[in-house]
Amino acid sequence: MSTLIPAPLSTVALPPLDTSQMPWPGEFQQVDGHEVHVRHTPGDGPEAVYVHGLGGSSTNWTDLAAQLRDHVTGHSIDLPGFGRSEPIPGYDFSLTTHARTVTKYLETLSQPVHLFGNSMGGAISVIVAASRPDLVRTLTLVSPAVPDFRPRLDRMSDPRMALAVLPLVGARVRRELAKLTPHQRTRQMLELCFADPDIVPDNRIEESIKENEERARQRWAGQALNRSTVGLMQSWLTPGAKSLWRLLPLVKAPTLVLWGENDRLVSVRKAPRTARTLPKGRLLVLPRTGHVAQMERPATVARAVLGMWEAVDRHAW
Repeated sequence: MSTLIPAPLSTVALPPLDTSQMPWPGEFQQVDGHEVHVRHTPGDGPEAVYVHGLGGSSTNWTDLAAQLRDHVTGHSIDLPGFGRSEPIPGYDFSLTTHARTVTKYLETLSQPVHLFGNSMGGAISVIVAASRPDLVRTLTLVSPAVPDFRPRLDRMSDPRMALAVLPLVGARVRRELAKLTPHQRTRQMLELCFADPDIVPDNRIEESIKENEERARQRWAGQALNRSTVGLMQSWLTPGAKSLWRLLPLVKAPTLVLWGENDRLVSVRKAPRTARTLPKGRLLVLPRTGHVAQMERPATVARAVLGMWEAVDRHAW
């Protein structure tokens, strides 16, 4: 087994971390027949594209995009069925279909991008990078949703959140979770995705509640979540050449794998294998961090990303 080279951290000065920063403004863009909602972070340098996870949205990248705005111009997309992007009729919510949407968006940009993906968005980004290496300059994966059938139920405030992704029982559990109020949904998300929910600023909690209120009014949001969950699970069961584990070796871009030591959704046990399977992968495990490191530790994640970019520029990655 190859030796895993740790990811370096940049020492470059970062903008002050301002957690009062509102979500970046967005606009709708025509992408493969969709009206896809994209939030843009004005900045200097090449394009960076951010892909959220299951149940998330473009707002999951607000603070990290702010930390990197001196180096890249950010584009954070709402996948069809999430955030403010309404899916077109017939959209099947599989990972490959989500990846097609991301690919079509990347094709609208003028150059290869720095691609970011968290959780399900990480799995989607792997598919994009493996199938279209010409579109991806570097890849950053934050707790990517590689196959993991051993969720830590004992560490969850509500074990139903893990059961919701399982076959057979999942549909009933998802119906129960759908009855939660926006406040309850936000609390569940915090308990599930953060190692220490108490560090989340009040304004970020209020933003999440408002977003869940908006989602509750969308006639398509529940179906999108349910079917994307099923699509993710089906990808885990896919054998042979289309397995996510088989796609990782096809990624040619330099890749940074970031994982929270206290991830309750996709175990950090998967982190070393994920990084080793990538031809140009390096790993950074963050202590006291959960499933959304880009939200919980945006400054540290930014330093790790900049460290990768600096090493790539020196041909040292």
